Amino acid sequence: MKKNYASLYSMLFLLVVLAIAFFTMMPQWTSDEDGPLTEFSTQRAYKQVRAISRQPHYVGSKNHEEVANYLLKELQKMGLETSIQEGYTLSDWGNLVKSKNLLARIKGTNSSKALLLLSHYDSAPHSYSLGASDAGSGVATILESVRAFLHNKKAHKNDIIILFTDAEELGLNGAALFVTQHAWAKEVGVVLNFEARGSSGPSYMLMETNGGNAGLVHEFTNANVPLPASNSLMYSIYKMLPNDTDLTVFREQGNIQGYNFAFIDDHYNYHTAQDDSKHLNKNTLEHQGTYLMPLLQYFANANFDNTVSKEDFAYFTLPFTFISYPFSWIFPMVLIAIGLFVLLVFVGIGKRILSFKEIGKGFIPFLGATITSGLLTYFGWKFLLNCYPQYNDLLNGFTYNGHSYIAGFVSLTIAICFIFYHFFSEKKTTMNYFVAPLFVWIVINCGLAIGLKGAGFLIVPVFFGLIAFGFYILTQKSNAILNLICGIPALLIIAPFIQMFPIGLGLKVLFGSAILTVLTFGLLLPVFGAYTKKGAWGFLFVALAGIFFAKAHVQSGYELGKAKSNSLLYIYNADTQKANWVTYDTNLDAWTKSYLGNQPKSADFMKDIPLFSKYNSGFTYAAEAPIKELEEPTIEFLKDQINGDKRELKIRITPNRNVNRYDIFASEEIILYNFKANEVQAIGQKGDKYDRKRGKKILSYYVVDNLPLEMEFSIDKLVPFDMELLESSFDLMRNELFPMIKRQNWMMPTPFVLNDAVVIQKKIIPKPVVKQVVKKVVESTPVQDSIIEQKPEIVTETPKVP
Repeated sequence: MKKNYASLYSMLFLLVVLAIAFFTMMPQWTSDEDGPLTEFSTQRAYKQVRAISRQPHYVGSKNHEEVANYLLKELQKMGLETSIQEGYTLSDWGNLVKSKNLLARIKGTNSSKALLLLSHYDSAPHSYSLGASDAGSGVATILESVRAFLHNKKAHKNDIIILFTDAEELGLNGAALFVTQHAWAKEVGVVLNFEARGSSGPSYMLMETNGGNAGLVHEFTNANVPLPASNSLMYSIYKMLPNDTDLTVFREQGNIQGYNFAFIDDHYNYHTAQDDSKHLNKNTLEHQGTYLMPLLQYFANANFDNTVSKEDFAYFTLPFTFISYPFSWIFPMVLIAIGLFVLLVFVGIGKRILSFKEIGKGFIPFLGATITSGLLTYFGWKFLLNCYPQYNDLLNGFTYNGHSYIAGFVSLTIAICFIFYHFFSEKKTTMNYFVAPLFVWIVINCGLAIGLKGAGFLIVPVFFGLIAFGFYILTQKSNAILNLICGIPALLIIAPFIQMFPIGLGLKVLFGSAILTVLTFGLLLPVFGAYTKKGAWGFLFVALAGIFFAKAHVQSGYELGKAKSNSLLYIYNADTQKANWVTYDTNLDAWTKSYLGNQPKSADFMKDIPLFSKYNSGFTYAAEAPIKELEEPTIEFLKDQINGDKRELKIRITPNRNVNRYDIFASEEIILYNFKANEVQAIGQKGDKYDRKRGKKILSYYVVDNLPLEMEFSIDKLVPFDMELLESSFDLMRNELFPMIKRQNWMMPTPFVLNDAVVIQKKIIPKPVVKQVVKKVVESTPVQDSIIEQKPEIVTETPKVP
C-alpha cells in the first residue's frame, strides 16, 4: 500500500507543479476600476475596448473614421497634443492604401531617443471583425497605461511617442508610412508593440532586432516585469507563422528594435465576427497591463544605447522569473552534459550497476512510445478530420474543442508510455532505462546548439536529469524526493510548449506535442519508473483520454459564440456578361446552398484569378447568379506611348459605385518597370523592376473615400498587354440590389478571404489616350476667412475616335 500511495503522492505533486507552471504564466485576477488612478485598471481598459469595438472599423468604413476621432479625443483628454499622418504606401507584398496614423508625444526632460508605444486601431476587413482583441486590447492597454503614467506626474528623461497605426490588417501600411516618411521615426530608441492573434491566454513577449538581443534581454530583466511569459525559442516559432506585425516593419525598414506582446489562445476568434469584447479574456488584458506599466516607467528614464548589442542570449521564464545567458554558453553546456553523461555511464558500468545489455533494452520502450504516439496522433487527427469534416471550416486549424483534443492526445500519449514500460521493463524500472532518454535529449541538444540556438535552454532539464542519474551512480540508491525535485524543470520549461504548439500552429501539429510529451516522460522516468503498477496507470490515462475525446465530441457542433464560418461572393464578369455565386467553403450549409444549390458546379474557371488569402484558400463551388445593374468602373489610359524598347503607360481606374477594393492582375509574362500606384513606389523596391511576389497579382488597392487608382509603369513593347481587374464592394449583405437571407446566429463570415462582396471582373483593354487639359485659373475675390489656395483645374478631354 505504501508504494501505491507513494506513486499517488508523487503524481499529485507533479500535477501541482504543472498547475503552478500554467497558472503563473498570466494574472488570475483583474484590477478594479475603483483602484488608485496612478495604477493600471483592467476595468478602465476594458471600457476602452468596448468603445473601440462597437462596430467593425476596417479601413474605408465609416466606423473607421469614428474610431479614429474617438482615440484622438481620448488622447486630448489627457492633455496631449495630437497629430495625424496621412499618405499612400505600397507594401512589398503589393497592398496599396491611404493610411491615417494617429500620434501624440509626451516630452521628457532630457531626451535623445524616444520610447514608442505602438498598436493598430483598424479591424480586419471582409469578416465583420469588431477588432476587440486585435488590436483594440493593445490600444486600450496603451491608453490606460499612459493615463496612469501621466497621473503620477513624475518627471522622466525620455520622450514617449504614442502611435496608433492604420491599415495593419491590410499589409502593415500605417507602420510603413510612419517609418519611411515621418521625422519622428529617426528618434525612436525602442518600440513596445501590443498585438493579438486570439482572444485569451498569456501574452507572450517576443523581441525583434536586426542585431543581437543581449541588450534587449538585459533591459527587460531590469524592468522587473512581474509575470513574464517568453523564451528565445518563441521568436523562431513566431517566424514560422503566416503573419508579421507592425514591429517587423520598424525592424526591416528602420532598423528599429523592440518588443512584441501578443496572446494567441482561442485562436478561432482571430479576425472573425467573434473578436468582440465579450470574448476577450479580462485576465489577458490585465497581463498586457502588467507588461506595459513597469516597462513604461523603466524606459521613460533608460539609456537606449544599452539596448544595442551584437551578442545573442538564450532566455526562458519560470514562475515569476526571467532567466538568460549568452549563446556562447550553449555549446560548452552541451559538451559538459556529454562529458558528465559518458563519465556516469562508464562509472556505472564499472560498478556493475549498469550494463550495456540493460541500457540497450531501455531504448525499446522509449523509442517505441515515441514512434507509436507520434504516428497514432498524426493519423488519429487525420481520422478525426474525416469523421468531423466541419473542422475544415476553421481555416486557422484550431477548433472550438481544440483544448479537449490536446488534453486527450496528451493523456493517450502518457498511457502509451506507461504501457510500453509495463511490457518492456522490469516491474520497478532501473536506472539502466534512464540512459535512453538522457542520450536522446543530449543528441537533440547537440542539434539545437548547432542549428537552433534559441532553444538552447532545453539543456537545463537535462542537467537536472543528470543530477538524479549521478546520485544513483554514486550512492547506488534512487532517492524519490530528489527525483521529484529534478523533474520540476522539465515540467516548468517543456510542458507549456506541449500546449502552445497546437494553439499557435494548429492541431495538425498535435503529433509534435505527443512526441514532446514522451520526451518529457523520459526525463521523469526516475519518478514514473518506480511505479509498480504501470499497467494500471496506463489504463487510468486511457480512460482519461476517453473522457476528453468524449467531451470534444459533445462540443464538436456549432452554436452562438462558436459559429460556423461560411463564404459567398457575387462575381459579375463584365466581358462575358455572366454572373456567378462563388464560395471558398468545402462543406456547404443551408445558407450557402440557398444560393449555390445542392449540386453546385466546380469553381475551377476562377483559378485564373488567384486572389490572395492567408491560408491559400481557393474558390471551391459556383452557381449561376442573376445579372444585376452594377455601375462598372471607368478605365482611362492617360499615357500609352513607345519610348525606345519600352511601352510607357499610365492608367486611371475610377469607381462609379461605392467600392472598397481593387485587385489588379496581369500575365506573368509582363515585367513591370518603374511601377508607381497613386504616385508611390513599393516600399523597399530595389532597381527599376517591380517585384511581383504573388504570381499574376500586381496589387490590391484598398479604397478610401472612393478615390481612383492610378498606375504608371512601362513594359517591354513587344509583350502583349494582358491585364484584368476585380472591383469589390464589401456590401453584399446590405446592398439594395441583393435581397440576401440573413445568416443564422451560429454562422459567421469566413475570415482571411474576400467575403460578402459584390465583385465586378473586367479586362483592362487599351483605349485612346485621354488628354489632360489645364484650364486657366479665373481670379475671384476669396470668401472672407477663406484659406483655400486656388489651384489649376484639371479636366479630361477624350478625343473622338474616327
